[in-house]
Amino acid sequence: MNRAFRWRVLVLAASLGIICGSANRALAQAEPAPDLASRIDSLEKQLADLRSQMEAQKAAAAAPAPAPAQAAVASPAPPATPAPTGLAGLLGPTTLSGFVDVYYGYNSNQPIGRTTAFRNFDINSGQFGLNMIELVADKAPDATASRLGYHVALGFGQAMNIVNSTEPGQFATESNFDQYLKEGYLEYLAPIGKGLQINVGKFVTPAGAEVIETKDNWNYSRGILFALAIPYFHFGTSAKYAFNSKFALTGYLVNGWNNSFDNNSGKTTGFSAAWTPNSKFSLIQNYLVGPEQLNDNSNFRHLSDTVVTYTPNSKLSLMANYDYGHDHLTGSLTSVHWSGIAGYIKYAPNDKWAFATRGEYFSDNGGTQSGTPQKLSEVTLTLQRMLASKLMTRLEFRRDMSDQDVFPYRTGLFKDAQNTVTLGMVYAFSSADAK
Repeated sequence: MNRAFRWRVLVLAASLGIICGSANRALAQAEPAPDLASRIDSLEKQLADLRSQMEAQKAAAAAPAPAPAQAAVASPAPPATPAPTGLAGLLGPTTLSGFVDVYYGYNSNQPIGRTTAFRNFDINSGQFGLNMIELVADKAPDATASRLGYHVALGFGQAMNIVNSTEPGQFATESNFDQYLKEGYLEYLAPIGKGLQINVGKFVTPAGAEVIETKDNWNYSRGILFALAIPYFHFGTSAKYAFNSKFALTGYLVNGWNNSFDNNSGKTTGFSAAWTPNSKFSLIQNYLVGPEQLNDNSNFRHLSDTVVTYTPNSKLSLMANYDYGHDHLTGSLTSVHWSGIAGYIKYAPNDKWAFATRGEYFSDNGGTQSGTPQKLSEVTLTLQRMLASKLMTRLEFRRDMSDQDVFPYRTGLFKDAQNTVTLGMVYAFSSADAK
C-alpha cells in the first residue's frame, strides 16, 4: 500500500468522524437536516470502498509474485567436475612411494676390512654408506572396482646386494634378472566368501619381527634373528583369507628360501596364522617346510616363527620374536638346528621422539647359519628424532657378543665382542601426500 492511498483513508476517516460528531450534537438539539444525512451516507460508502481496496491490496501483497517467463526454462546442468590434472590424476588408483636410507657407521674394533661382521645392511665401518633407495608402485585390489592389483618394489644399495646375493650371477646359467627387484607380484581378490586374496610373484618372507625397510622397524640395524634365522624372500604364490577382523590365514607354495630360480625340483610350503583379538594384542605364527639344498628333494628344512606384539597405550609398545629351525645336511645323517629369541621395547612420548631397545640370543649349534657353531647375543639402544615430519634420524649404540672369537679386530685378530655406533637418516615420500 502506497503512502498516498493511506493518506486518503486517514482523511476520509477523520472527516467522517468530524461529521458524525457534529451530527450527534445536532441530534441532541434537533432533527438533522436532510443534506447532512445524505453527506454522512456518502462518506460511509466511500469509507467502505476504501476498506475493500485495502483488503484487496493486502491479499495481493501476500500472494507469491508470478515467476518470470525465463524462470520456466530449466536451468542448465552444472558443469561436470574436471578430472584431476595433477599427480593424482596421472596415477589414478596407483600409489608411488619410496625412501632414501643413508648412514654412517663406526666399529670400535676397527676391522681392517672396514666391514662389521654378523650385521645385515649397515655393514660399513668408519665410513658413510647407502643402505637402500626404494621405489614402489602399488595398486591394491578392490572388490567394488578392479579385483586385480599389483605391487612392484625396486631397491638399490647394500641392502639389495645382500638380499639378492644368493641369486644366480651374471655368468650363471640364468642371469640375475631381478638383482634390483625386492618385490614384484600380481594380486587378485577372488569373490569367495569375504574375499580370497591370491598373490603370484616375488615377495618378502612372512617370518620375523623385522623387515627389510629401516623405516618400518623400531631400531636402525637388523637383529641377529633377521640376519641368520629366517629367509629374506620367496618366489611363488600365496593365498590369504580373512575370516573376520580378528583372524586371517595365509598359505604359501614357493620355490624355497631366497631363490627366484629353484635349486631343486621340490617346493616349500607353509602358512601364516594372524590373530588380533583387540587393538592392543596380536599374535602371528608362521611355519615353512621344504627341501632347500642343491639338487636334494629328500631332506626338508623346517622353520617355526612366532611374533607377539602388545601395545598397552599409545606411547608404549612391546614385541617378542621366537624362531626355531632344523635341517638335514645332504649326504649326511647329521641334523642341525638353530633357535633364537628377541625382545623389543619402544617408547614414543610424542610424534617427534622415540626410544627403542632390543635384546637377542641366538644358538647356532651346527654353524650352518652363522658359519661357526656358536651362541650369539646383542643389545641395541636406539634414539629416534623426526625432522620436518618426513626425515627420520636414528642414533644407535649396539654391542654384539659371542662365546667364540668371531669378530674381526684390527689387523687379523678376532675378539668375542664388538661395539658399534650408527647414525642413520631415512627420508620417505609418497604420492598419496599429493592427493
